[in-house]
Amino acid sequence: MSPANYIPIVDISNLTDFRDDDILVSRFAEYLKVHQNLRKAHRHTFYHLLLFTKGGGSHTIDFSSFPVQPYQIYFMVPGQVHSWNFDGEVDGYVINFSTSFFQSFLLRPDYLETFSFFNGIAENGVINLPEELEGKITRIFEEIMQHSTQNNTFRWDIVRVLLLQAFLEIDKYTHTNKPSTIPFFNYTLLKNFQKLVEKHYISLKRPMDYAELLYITPNHLNALCKEHLGSTAGEVIRNRVLLEAKRMLVNQNLSISEISYDLNFSDNSYFTKFFKKYEHITPEDFRKKSI
Repeated sequence: MSPANYIPIVDISNLTDFRDDDILVSRFAEYLKVHQNLRKAHRHTFYHLLLFTKGGGSHTIDFSSFPVQPYQIYFMVPGQVHSWNFDGEVDGYVINFSTSFFQSFLLRPDYLETFSFFNGIAENGVINLPEELEGKITRIFEEIMQHSTQNNTFRWDIVRVLLLQAFLEIDKYTHTNKPSTIPFFNYTLLKNFQKLVEKHYISLKRPMDYAELLYITPNHLNALCKEHLGSTAGEVIRNRVLLEAKRMLVNQNLSISEISYDLNFSDNSYFTKFFKKYEHITPEDFRKKSI
């Protein structure tokens, strides 16, 4: 069984009250009333966008907690684990769309991955909109709401265009506030490395294995990671394993031995030592804290 199956998974097809093809659009307060169970840790099979216009509390994505505040937008990719702990009245907009929603519309199947907020790193997916963007992005989401309720042949194409407009506006803001950009060739190498890690982190745990797949030397891969990601290649691989371990530990019905086996550790004690070395807590204690 895949590790992803050990945590409750939500699919758009399960959200029948709001479902239309490969997309769900709703005001968040209404969505929250219907789906109270989604406050607890769960995964999605779809992209999940959440723009807050009112509320407080916290939102946890892959075990990183963020304070909720108005005009904050969350971008989540399929597979990430998240949960809510709201304080008081909360509202905004929620948009869920499948991985195939843009495929027939865009020539490049990996287009969404070019946006930094869709790279699967929790910290990059939480953006506090500046004052000059608050009204513009809110109006776009309101237009999406309006078009989603119309019986128009092209309504979802209009929604796609509006979503892309929002993505580009936010991406322009995030890039303007970044000190430097990565040269295209290096960017492509790093993206391919990250994709390979996502695909093989259970079976391949050495940087040299990935360097071989990328047709570069381990030293070159390591230098790229240190310069542009602030971590060594080994740390990138290790952090992905640790993230999956934490995601699996959320499931109370899965034993530590099963997690160790499914993450391809030689035995339970080695997994426990590995986890404690880098997280400074045993898997058992991490699980207790996550309840």
